[in-house]
Amino acid sequence: MTSTRADARLSRISTRPLDPAEVESAVIGSHFGAAVVFTGRVRDHDGGQAVSALEYTAHPEAERFLRNICGEVADVSGLPVAALHRVGGLRIGDVAIVVAVAAPHRAEAFATCLALVERIKHEVPIWKRQLFAEGLSKWVNVCGSPTSPTS
Repeated sequence: MTSTRADARLSRISTRPLDPAEVESAVIGSHFGAAVVFTGRVRDHDGGQAVSALEYTAHPEAERFLRNICGEVADVSGLPVAALHRVGGLRIGDVAIVVAVAAPHRAEAFATCLALVERIKHEVPIWKRQLFAEGLSKWVNVCGSPTSPTS
């Protein structure tokens, strides 16, 4: 388990398939009545085009970014958080990201989970390349990242 702060219980980037149960189990506890788990999967379309697969590429410091964001969200919310993000080639239906938050009540768990997912999506330097059924590909969300991928 990777952690920099007491309530950022799990934060890792992996080339292996992700297990949502691992992420949820990192945050649950007897004093929390709610656990929210967000699972992002590869879908078969985007913008009217058929997607056949995705490739995620991470900056060498991406895991540090992820750890810091999880720690900041945990510090601000006072809640346990966990997040895993996958890199490499993913097929339709594969899990790309799992985020979990536990809280005494559901409203704060949902709000904190949403905030964490949005920060990860916008601040962690992981780039997505969509592969389309007709053989074309496109990089997505590359602008605004701390650095750009090289290819």
